[in-house]
Amino acid sequence: MENSKTFLCISNYFKGADFLINLKKLGNKVYLVTSEKLRDKPWPHQYIDEIFYMEGQDVDWNLEHLLLGVGNFMKSTRIDAIVALDDYDVEKATYLRENLRIDGMGQTTGRYFRDKLAMRMRAKSCGISIPAFCSLFNDHDINSFADAIPAPWVLKPRSEASAAGIIKVYDKESLWIHINEMGNNRFKYLLEQFKPGDVYHCDSLISDSKVIFSLTSKYLATPMEISQGGGVFRSANIHYDSEDDKAIKKINEQVLKGFGLKHGAAHTEFIKCKEDGKIYFLETSSRVGGAHLAEMVAEASNINLWKEWAAIEDALVKESKNTLPKVKKGYAGIVLTLSKFQHPDLSSFSDPEVCFRVPLEYHAGLIVKSDKQERVLELLEDYGNRLANDFTAIVEQNSVSKLH
Repeated sequence: MENSKTFLCISNYFKGADFLINLKKLGNKVYLVTSEKLRDKPWPHQYIDEIFYMEGQDVDWNLEHLLLGVGNFMKSTRIDAIVALDDYDVEKATYLRENLRIDGMGQTTGRYFRDKLAMRMRAKSCGISIPAFCSLFNDHDINSFADAIPAPWVLKPRSEASAAGIIKVYDKESLWIHINEMGNNRFKYLLEQFKPGDVYHCDSLISDSKVIFSLTSKYLATPMEISQGGGVFRSANIHYDSEDDKAIKKINEQVLKGFGLKHGAAHTEFIKCKEDGKIYFLETSSRVGGAHLAEMVAEASNINLWKEWAAIEDALVKESKNTLPKVKKGYAGIVLTLSKFQHPDLSSFSDPEVCFRVPLEYHAGLIVKSDKQERVLELLEDYGNRLANDFTAIVEQNSVSKLH
């Protein structure tokens, strides 16, 4: 096919079907590297030229084996672009690009979107407001931080996704107990002041170093609360052009520009502190948000983040222009929980605003949309309570055993 390009996509989770489909529809060759454990997932095979499988998941992949395999593949096939579809794939993609000299994000920039310590140091150098933080390299620095910054604090794994592995600490004695328990892994964590407040996320598309689309939403139950206490995950986009919307979008642009994301998708989180009313940057990622937030964004805005991200990658490689569809200014929200039933019956959730039902086993979740944000929030409150009473399964949070 004339002007067909070859994309190697990496995803060690089952996600990104719309991305793969649109890449193929745009006339490209599409190859996927994923985990052997995901061989039987319903990938859109008719839109993928070939799938390659790696042993393990997350941090288990042997990068030397991955490089060897891709290097051998390149003997007969020229790769025009490598795309990481999930948080844990960013390192894999940057490693391949650096070794094979393929255009795109390199390992240094990739750190800003995976390593929470690198994020904070970069944000600080860019003049972006962040909670006080400290690395765990030096004992004196840790003691000085604990003496100067009021508790509570949080210990965060530097390279975990979302709120996984976060430990909340209330005093200096407990802090050192946790640090000593980490042993030689302590340098893989950071220490940060806990800022109580509302957590927001801004989901964006970037082209030629410019944010061409963004939608601001608010977690009605934060990822950290859900991760550590269980319960029902809820999020909804906020009022357009409100004070918070404008402020968060402005900082979001500062983050993405300062961190050097030239093109693609981003999911960035902020907190509005209850104590001082300021908005602080928490973390970012060069991917589409998880937990079906992409579907929520699509229902609110008419922008399919996966599909449009593929169009951006296609236009970049082909040196052509890409135009977004017309953006709608509606409202949508998601409510989602782990379910004690494999296939929960959600037929009683029958309001006309219901527009999407989460198809995952042992999950109960819905997306609602309306022209009025108040109606979305009303439904999320009602549905959240009903799901908690009738469907929610409490699962003990696994400790993080493999750090990278």
